[in-house]
Amino acid sequence: MNNKVIKLFLRFAISFGFLSAVADRFGLCSQEISTWGNWENFLSFTKLINPWFPDSIIPTIGTIATVAEIIFAVFLIIGFKTELFAKLSGFLLLMFALSMTFSIGIKSTFDYSVFIASAGSFALSIMKEKYLELDILIFKSKT
Repeated sequence: MNNKVIKLFLRFAISFGFLSAVADRFGLCSQEISTWGNWENFLSFTKLINPWFPDSIIPTIGTIATVAEIIFAVFLIIGFKTELFAKLSGFLLLMFALSMTFSIGIKSTFDYSVFIASAGSFALSIMKEKYLELDILIFKSKT
């Protein structure tokens, strides 16, 4: 498999992972396959893995994470500033993994492959060759 295909695969895998989680917290997944099923359950989980924050800011943390996941996913899919949004995705996933590790234990991070997703995001951030990315069009128009 060549690097272009691997980069595209990483972009889409990370993006659809984010979008799947977002869809679940908005109740768009069937109950049989749902992790949270609704926003309230998602916020309860957010509180569980962030016990050091006061309850009053948990909705803000959940909202920021959700908005970030949507933006990062869309920009990775279309290939806009791929290296930047891949790196930001890596940090977001690493914060999630560390929050899970310190609150509910490291096993859950391995069960949900959060460290792997973070590492994949960081790997994507260092892949410089462009392939099916909006940045190609933007760069061409500036030259």
